Amino acid sequence: MASSEEKRLREERAQRLVWARKRAEYSGPTAVANKLGINVNSYKAYEQGRNGFGLDDARKFATLFNVSLQWLNYGTGNPDDDDIPAETAFVHAPLISWVSAGALLQSDTVTHFDDEPMVYAPDLDPSGDWVALRVDGDSMNRISPHDSIIFVNRNDKRLVPNACYVIGDGNGGATYKRFRPPNRWEPVSTNEEHKPFELPVGVEPDIIGRVRKTILSM
Repeated sequence: MASSEEKRLREERAQRLVWARKRAEYSGPTAVANKLGINVNSYKAYEQGRNGFGLDDARKFATLFNVSLQWLNYGTGNPDDDDIPAETAFVHAPLISWVSAGALLQSDTVTHFDDEPMVYAPDLDPSGDWVALRVDGDSMNRISPHDSIIFVNRNDKRLVPNACYVIGDGNGGATYKRFRPPNRWEPVSTNEEHKPFELPVGVEPDIIGRVRKTILSM
């Protein structure tokens, strides 16, 4: 069953689709379906928000209605914006809890969070395996303030000095820290109560993935 957030996003996209179709002066779903050679009932379900449509269909609709693909599919920008390639413009990721993030360390079979809301971010590698986490607390507030969202690439676990990662906290959960060689993990915080820790020589960190973007809604 879709979450309330997924339902909201689907309904908002349906509203943009209807608006774009009307602006393009197509009389109704049947006219669009006939033009594109698709099933009219499927298209009606898209406009009613009962079903979502994929990127390929979104591209067809955006071209037909002469609107921005980024606006139609993601709600970013304006209908008349020039598009950048969709494959490199945005990625979507499930927004999961820190508790759920810890589960990623327990089994290689834990790869999907189908019941979680999806969030979008620009300028990320579309080949990555992305999850998003909402930051709770001030241990990284110089980079990621409380309640911001971080995007974590689970395919990127190579340690790079001064890069930030989500790693196992040793108690079945996860923590967000900056890496300093050889094996030091630091908070980036205005709160001096948060202290760095260093793993013993030969102990490898349980890395969930590298943090590549922080987004904070104002």
